[in-house]
This record gives sequence, C-alpha cells and structure tokens, in this order.
Amino acid sequence: MNSHKSIALLLTAAALSSCDYDKNAVQDITGPVPASAVRFFNFGISAPAVNFYANDTKVTAISSGSCTALPASDTCKTTGSESTSGVGYGGVGSGGRYSGIDAGQYTFSGRIAAATDKDLPISNLGAALEDGKKYSYYLSGVYNATTKTVDAFIVEDPVPSPIDWSAATVRFVNAIYNANPMTLYAKNQETGQEYAIGGDVAYKAAGAFTSLPAGIYDLSTRSAGSSTNVLARPAVSFGQGSVYSITARGDITVAAPATGCATTARTCLDNTAHM
Repeated sequence: MNSHKSIALLLTAAALSSCDYDKNAVQDITGPVPASAVRFFNFGISAPAVNFYANDTKVTAISSGSCTALPASDTCKTTGSESTSGVGYGGVGSGGRYSGIDAGQYTFSGRIAAATDKDLPISNLGAALEDGKKYSYYLSGVYNATTKTVDAFIVEDPVPSPIDWSAATVRFVNAIYNANPMTLYAKNQETGQEYAIGGDVAYKAAGAFTSLPAGIYDLSTRSAGSSTNVLARPAVSFGQGSVYSITARGDITVAAPATGCATTARTCLDNTAHM
C-alpha cells in the first residue's frame, strides 16, 4: 500500500510540475506533416482573382514567400497571411507550390479576393484526398459574370517515384472547355526527334507522365487522326531530373499568340514544374 501511495504522489508531483513550465523556453509547435497536397490554378477565362479554400479554410497565398515550405519539398505546410490581390487568371496559388492538406473529403472553392463580393465562392467542387497523394485543382471554362460562377476540376498528380534523374518527366492536362481530346507532342530542337507525351486527353483530364531526354523542345497538340497542330509553343526547356505539367488553357476559337502565354482568352500551353 505504501509503495502505491508513493507512486501516486510522484505522478501528482510530475503533473503539477509540468504545469509550471518555463515560459521563456522554446516551445515545440511543429505539428504532423499533412498527408496530402493540392496545387491550385486559376485558368477560368475572365475569372476574377481568387483565394482558394478547402471547406472554409484558406489554403493558398499569392507568393511562395507567404508559406512555410517543408524542407526539400514543393509543398507548403502553412500558408501565412491572406493575399489581398489573390490568384489572377493564368496564375498558380502559393507561388506554384502545393498546399499541404490532411487526407479526407473536402469541398474546394475559389473565392473572390477583391473587396467587391469579397470571399464569394465562384466554384465549388467536392473531392476526396487520399493519404500520401498530390492533386491539381483547376478553375476552367468561362466565368459567368451574371451567376458569378466558373467551371472546376481536380486531377491526381502521380509523380513517378523514384524520380528519373537521367531524364525529364512530362504530362499533358487539358483545361480548354471547348477543345476536342488532344495529344501533346514534344520535338527536340537539337535532334529533331518528336515524342508523343501519352495519348489523347479530353477536357478535365490528365495524361500519363512520360520520360524524355532533357533538352529544348517545340511543343504542339493534335487531335486524334490529324497531323495539323491545334496549339503550339516553341523553345520550352525540360531539365534533367525535373517533372512538368503542360496544361492547355484558353478558348480554342481564339488564336494563340506568336510566343509565350497571353492573359486573355487566347489559347496557351502553360508549363508548370512539379519539382
């Protein structure tokens, strides 16, 4: 009985002493690393600048400096303070980084960043995130200024693991609402060899990641059974050991600019690196 009382007294003393901690000591505030991650794109034609939310929690900031990045990672653990300007058309949230999110069921939305209609959702999309997986969420289609809505979709980003450090890895995403399914082609400027990056990809879908030699490529897309380029973008560099998503955006009826990507409804092949 005496030994039981002694143990009880020791436990009580330990509990009391733990309450009287040193307030000047460095506290451990590091929580668990989020199990999943999402990257957010505003590719909705004429859509206003937005902040992106998972349920009612803001998960993007406008620049990579506004998030806490995990070491040696392309994922933000926290997003920092809210951007006042939001993510405009053609932009990627959190400076192109992923936002770390726990696995589970969510309603994702883009909410207006400006003072007028502040925080009004212009998109709502339910999706289940699986443990350890990464995703890309896109605003797409044409913004309806009357209903204040725009289309949206999400795709998984199954980046190959381990990374092929001897080559570049590329895939194609189709975010053009009025385009037919297309295949992305990459022609090496040095060798002249052309590679098909996966197969035909329909609107709101992503193709498979494909390895190709690092180098400078002229990109183009073609519809099934056609040799005519639908979209084109010259001189895109793919680095060794890097992973990229090439995303078609814009209105297929509006001609693309001669070079680069425009910030209007013109078609564009966006190049965003995963890591």
